Amino acid sequence: MEIVCLDLEGVLVPEIWIAFAEETGIPELKRTTRDEPDYDKLMKYRLNILKEHGLGLKEIQETIAKIDPIPGAKEFLDKLKELTQVIILSDTFSQFAGPLMKKLGYPTIFCNSLVVADNGEIVDFKMRCEKSKYTTVKALQSIGYDTIASGDSHNDLGMIQASKAGFLFKSTDAIKAEYPEIPAYETYDELFDAIKKVITV
Repeated sequence: MEIVCLDLEGVLVPEIWIAFAEETGIPELKRTTRDEPDYDKLMKYRLNILKEHGLGLKEIQETIAKIDPIPGAKEFLDKLKELTQVIILSDTFSQFAGPLMKKLGYPTIFCNSLVVADNGEIVDFKMRCEKSKYTTVKALQSIGYDTIASGDSHNDLGMIQASKAGFLFKSTDAIKAEYPEIPAYETYDELFDAIKKVITV
């Protein structure tokens, strides 16, 4: 029995923080897990910038409301769900993911949560578990699933490498060069075909 674990941002929807950086004109917020492998460090950096500029959850949610899935993402997900079980494993937060899940047809998502003050300031974040994507994949394997994983960033490598099959999708040239052994794809059709080939019928 297989279960496909997909990253969210960069794979199915555009990067939320990049969209917010463009909306606010704050280039420092363009840093993502493609640039900074240490997620804890990255989030603390982001929260400091939000505080400096007096920005909170409301402003980010207003940007998210305007974000649409990457063209073809919903169709890809729909087709994949007909083939096998799919879970989105994301380091994003439940307060961000809701509107995007609606646009993707409400797939199952495992993500984290933000700690938000009464005034809307994001004061902290709570990770679901340590190394959340890798840990979740190992947990799924422990209950009898073979996992197939795909993502685009440093924080996806653990789940990709721990899975029966793993693929980079719309990744950076630097990550692809660093991990030449991981098959890398650019289109949903290529990724779907690769997943289909490793599924036991």
